[in-house]
Amino acid sequence: MKYQKSNFQGPAMKGDLLWLSSVLLLLHGASSCPEKCLCHKPTKSVDCSRQGLREIPLDLPPGTQILHLQHNQIRAVPTSAFIGTPLLRSLDLSNNALFTLAPGAFLGLAHLQVLNLTQNSLQSLENNVFQSLPQLQELDLSFNNIQELPSFKGETLNHLTWLAVQRNQLRHVHRAQLAALPSLRVLFFRDNLWKCNCHLLDLKLWLESFVYKGGITDGVICSAPDIWKGKDLLKIPYELYNACLPLLGNGGPVQTQFPDTAELDLPPSGRPQEQTDKSQSDCDLKAKTRPVSLRHALATVVITGVICGVVCLMMLVAAVYGCTYAAIMAKSHRQPLRHAMERRSLQEEKGPLAASLARAANLACCPTASTRTRRSEANVEKCPGFRRAVVSQPEAPFWNDGNSSY
Repeated sequence: MKYQKSNFQGPAMKGDLLWLSSVLLLLHGASSCPEKCLCHKPTKSVDCSRQGLREIPLDLPPGTQILHLQHNQIRAVPTSAFIGTPLLRSLDLSNNALFTLAPGAFLGLAHLQVLNLTQNSLQSLENNVFQSLPQLQELDLSFNNIQELPSFKGETLNHLTWLAVQRNQLRHVHRAQLAALPSLRVLFFRDNLWKCNCHLLDLKLWLESFVYKGGITDGVICSAPDIWKGKDLLKIPYELYNACLPLLGNGGPVQTQFPDTAELDLPPSGRPQEQTDKSQSDCDLKAKTRPVSLRHALATVVITGVICGVVCLMMLVAAVYGCTYAAIMAKSHRQPLRHAMERRSLQEEKGPLAASLARAANLACCPTASTRTRRSEANVEKCPGFRRAVVSQPEAPFWNDGNSSY
């Protein structure tokens, strides 16, 4: 008697097994942690720092939000390297050996807010390397060998508020590259190879507007030419850039207003090398022995005007005081002089006739005045001429000489 082996593996059983295996794999992936890494579930962070890694781990937990990959030996970030961690918010790749970043290196990181790429060997960045990071707020590119910033086109980094590019090899930055970052509030530019010639006038204008609106920057310190070495670009007087105005852009004058768009008008790349070198040499600032600061000149004019005004006011006050004093003194001396002149004129008007009449009146009133005899007090009061004679002439001794009428 032969027994047939029953076939219990139908199509339904195969589907259930496939579903069960997928769930087990997902659970294993969600709960697994890469080798040489430390996973902390409460904070959803993974720490793979200082492990000598040469590439990005592939089996990262999908729910990771904070990833530490600093102090390793990672040389490159391939395309879609973090596609398995879509919830990532903070990524630290500092102190590695990064030389290049693939165009889609950060593809899928729509929630990334902090990206640290400092202390690497980056020399250039693709223009679209940050296009997949719409929520990025902090970007640190300092301590690299970057010679030119990428052009941030469109609405890629509208939320970027903090940018650091210190200790690189930047020589110039066009204002349109920074105008594409409308939310930028903190900018670090120090310790680059800034060449403060005509090509940096656009950056000077943008930085002044940026600082005026409340932005924070550590300044642009010139490395060339020698006359401006060590000087801050914002402190270079405007009059030294007058020769640069017709040379910037495409041969037209510089526009002082900043465009709203982020389009970059660069000179044609097919221009002959000799013409390019000639224009760059013409753009170099001419050395001046004693550069004049317009602000200092205006301050000097204002101070001189104030001093002259004060001196003129003091002289006017002194003149008014002197005139007033002279008028008072003249008035006080004029009254006695006028009285004396009036008396003198009165005497001159009377003349000799008045004098003779006065003497005749005296003689008629006092006929015995020449005999020098004493009279009563009533006669003296009646004869003023006699009284004057008595006072003016010495009185003779009184004796009876026989000729007296007494």
